[in-house]
Amino acid sequence: MDPFKNTDKQKIVLFSLEEPRYALYLSEVVKVERAVEITPLPGAPQVVSGVINVHGEIIPVIDIRKLFRLPQRDIHLDDHFIIARTSRRLVALEVDSVNGVYDLEHLQAMEPGESSPFTEYLSGIAGMDHGIVLITDLERFLSLEEERVLDLALAGGAK
Repeated sequence: MDPFKNTDKQKIVLFSLEEPRYALYLSEVVKVERAVEITPLPGAPQVVSGVINVHGEIIPVIDIRKLFRLPQRDIHLDDHFIIARTSRRLVALEVDSVNGVYDLEHLQAMEPGESSPFTEYLSGIAGMDHGIVLITDLERFLSLEEERVLDLALAGGAK
């Protein structure tokens, strides 16, 4: 699927992790929550840092710093979780900040280059007035095997 077709209707949520800026499609975002302590989840895939409880719902936290090969750091009081929906589950993404919602029509679409070490997690790259935005592909954050392992870890925690 070409993520840049019908861009006049698509909106993205910009967020920051160190530099550069990243984006998710607004249609994938359920809500943004202030960061809270993450509870470890034994047996979870390495890219899952644990789970959080959001209004009684247990949601796995994907460590996108690990996916994007960024330096690890502790949660700060001003960090946020983007709660997003994949085709299989709700997930939380820990981000430094959420920078707003923008129309994709104001961005210039470009194909991801081979030089980025994490292009497998991107659906595109776009240029904005204040820099480059890496548009993420949420469905690629967990492999099918990682999904299976996560299901087992979550089921084990429910016992």
